[in-house]
Amino acid sequence: MRTHTRHVLMCVGPRCTENGMRAQAMFELMGKKIDASPDMRIKRTRTHCMAVCRNQGPILVVYPEGVWYRCVDETALERIIAEHLVGGQEVDELIFHRLGEGDTCPWGDDDA
Repeated sequence: MRTHTRHVLMCVGPRCTENGMRAQAMFELMGKKIDASPDMRIKRTRTHCMAVCRNQGPILVVYPEGVWYRCVDETALERIIAEHLVGGQEVDELIFHRLGEGDTCPWGDDDA
């Protein structure tokens, strides 16, 4: 396993996108981007249902920051990769939860 400084968890379960197919394609796209830049030092793991997408998935979580994104399309994923994973700047308008802080956007709710 490559040495990594961040761990990205991404839901590819059947609830995020229809049968998880688009979520799986986005997970694979993220893998291609990471593999193309080994200096990114990112570990990615596919998960099943994180139970908070509300049809705004797939959910993508970045650790150690503890930032939860609703990543609704490839454009959002590209921004998360370029701005957060490569550039070190969180994409605030796509974040709905931060570890230890609770929901941070209008579509969040108290039990997420």
